[in-house]
Amino acid sequence: MKKFALLLLVVYHLSLITADAKVVKVLAIGNSFSQDAVEQYLYELAAAQGDSLVIGNAYIGGCSIDRHYDNLLTGKADYEYRKVVRGIRSNKKKVDLKTIIRDEQWDIITLQQASHYSGLPKTYGNLGQFKRLVQSYTTNLHVEFVWHMTWAYAEDFQSKNFVPYDNSQHKMYTAIVSTMQNILPVIGNPRVIPSGTAIQLARYRLGDTLNRDGYHLSLTTGRYTAACTWCEFLTGRIVDGNHYWPDTITEEEAQVCQLAAHEAMFMQQQGRYLSF
Repeated sequence: MKKFALLLLVVYHLSLITADAKVVKVLAIGNSFSQDAVEQYLYELAAAQGDSLVIGNAYIGGCSIDRHYDNLLTGKADYEYRKVVRGIRSNKKKVDLKTIIRDEQWDIITLQQASHYSGLPKTYGNLGQFKRLVQSYTTNLHVEFVWHMTWAYAEDFQSKNFVPYDNSQHKMYTAIVSTMQNILPVIGNPRVIPSGTAIQLARYRLGDTLNRDGYHLSLTTGRYTAACTWCEFLTGRIVDGNHYWPDTITEEEAQVCQLAAHEAMFMQQQGRYLSF
């Protein structure tokens, strides 16, 4: 009898924990920068606070808005469809974007620009048409379109893609912010996942060490910071204090990443960005 009463108590407490749990289906139409943000740590962070995510990533390395738009118009099966369901990762190759869009009743679909074009307004000419075409194929009438703000390159990165920003991390970040403010009204001023701001804030505390090759995020604190930002955005719960972090980073580093993500989300909600 005592064991039965104890079981009921455990079930009761579990029901309290999970009563307000969220299940969110999110599709990123992106590239390697969405890979850095959503394919690792994000599911685990949400699960640690009692929420569940279905995560899709329509992946082509370095893919721009123009290429995504052309692919959707022509039906090119150029994508790797990376997906996380109940913590299990899968990857299908040679998939067309329409099939990916129609695979789930996505709650949120995120759009983003290729990183090297992210601060160049002239590269967004097809954004409005692309968003409308994606919307025409969605199976959830209430799907929300969201913008993923990508990050500036490491200060010591050497590439022709950095030249338009005078090889300056601060100039690139500022250009990304300015471009978002100019082009997002074209697609209805969607909410923004401020990964770029979170990475910049984490750099202030951890140093310019959050990239593994100058532009992709490090496999540890870089990717974890981006995942924390997405987790807080998608679930609406403050990520600062989350008990999950990979064993490749320390608890102190995890706290810095979580705080940077939360501060970036708070600034975004206030309509503010970093200034230099």
